[in-house]
Amino acid sequence: MLTYSLDNIGSESLYLYLYRCIKNDIQDGTLSSGEQLPSKRSFARHLGISNITVENTYALLQSEGYIYSIPKTGFFVSDLSMLPEKPNSNMHGRFLSNNMPVPPGVQEKKFFADFANNYAAPESFPFSVWAKLMRETISIKQNELVQNPPCGGVMELRLAICEHLRQFRGMEIFPEQVIVGAGTEYLYNLLVNLLGREKIYAVETPGYRKISKIYQINGACCKFIDMDSCGIRIDKLLSLKADIAHISPSHHYPSGIVMPASRRYELLSWAAENKNRYIIEDDYDSEFRFAAKPMPTLQSIDQTEKVIYINTFTKSLASTIRISYMVLPRNLLRRFFSKFSFFSGTVSNFEQYTLAKFIHDGYFEKHINRMRNYYRSIRDRLLNEIAASSLAAHSTITEETAGLHFILELDTRLPDKILVQKAAENGIHISCLSEYYHTTLGAPKHTIVMNYSGISKDKIPEAIKRLADAVGYK
Repeated sequence: MLTYSLDNIGSESLYLYLYRCIKNDIQDGTLSSGEQLPSKRSFARHLGISNITVENTYALLQSEGYIYSIPKTGFFVSDLSMLPEKPNSNMHGRFLSNNMPVPPGVQEKKFFADFANNYAAPESFPFSVWAKLMRETISIKQNELVQNPPCGGVMELRLAICEHLRQFRGMEIFPEQVIVGAGTEYLYNLLVNLLGREKIYAVETPGYRKISKIYQINGACCKFIDMDSCGIRIDKLLSLKADIAHISPSHHYPSGIVMPASRRYELLSWAAENKNRYIIEDDYDSEFRFAAKPMPTLQSIDQTEKVIYINTFTKSLASTIRISYMVLPRNLLRRFFSKFSFFSGTVSNFEQYTLAKFIHDGYFEKHINRMRNYYRSIRDRLLNEIAASSLAAHSTITEETAGLHFILELDTRLPDKILVQKAAENGIHISCLSEYYHTTLGAPKHTIVMNYSGISKDKIPEAIKRLADAVGYK
């Protein structure tokens, strides 16, 4: 029986540590090709760990090709000679040499804690369930899996999304209105081509910086609209003669603002005044508000077919699950399919059918409930550690119920750029609220956007200590 010491593994997740142990044994030949691994149940019992930990370990090893399974028989070590060679191997110039310049962003600095980005915790992904559903999909959908993905997405997934939105967001829509794509960036590109580059696209400031870049690279005119405590300002939309308003009313990032009903109806009235006006409703992170039930979507109260609803599974499942979708008003469907019906879908049928079953069989709802509890515990631990640290007397916390981030305003004279730099020197990656403004003139200073989805609970005390040291609080 395989045996590994599980003492002193540090902050690494148990299943990842076990994965590395087995992977190393396979790579160095300790476990040979074709050798059978212990059953999940017996291995878990032998090591004194949970079955789910072993399931996640095996699922990850299998997804990377290190092991394979034979139904009703078990798991076996793969022949490594059948795996593709690593990109840095010397294969007659087929890969870039180590001396080639690396594009910006490819080599990322490793931080002790990252509060600047949102990541799904690896141990939170339902590997065992996903693997089971993939096997079922292969066995019952063989004909469908070898066909090109349809332009709008496979109907089973569109139906599952409709049911999910009806139950959890109060949206009564038809599956034909749902368009599936590989990430929201792809959907934004489609919308520019659908609505027209000659239109004026208004985006929020502060806001998610990638949105404006996508509109600009597509040749569209993009203008930045100031916000107040209720969200995007209608008077600014009018003065800048905007045609399209791209907003996140249910949970604005990074401010955490929730647009009240009065402003929502003002915005809908603005859109209804002109046939060329539309609202793109980005329902960012709405699953993870902790204080109360999310506000109804703009789409669900829209009576004039002016709202394009967008959401994604990358936040709720994992950033590598590149499946997003939009719900088009019925008056745009004919135009969409006349322009894009020749496109093949950008998400494989394999993933679409698996996700459809994941939603339909109730696994997605259970996953969201579990993750909501998990993230709440991370947030509470962070807030408690800040309250017990030297930061407490020099900071103010707001929007702590806003989802997977909160706002930490510091009492310091350090410029934001120096604050970010000092934190990085201490191994802490942060971003300041001022970075999300189109212009820093008048932007809040010394205010950190604390994204916490990617930090493990055991790292939090040390991370807060390092952050306090960086600011100069003792």
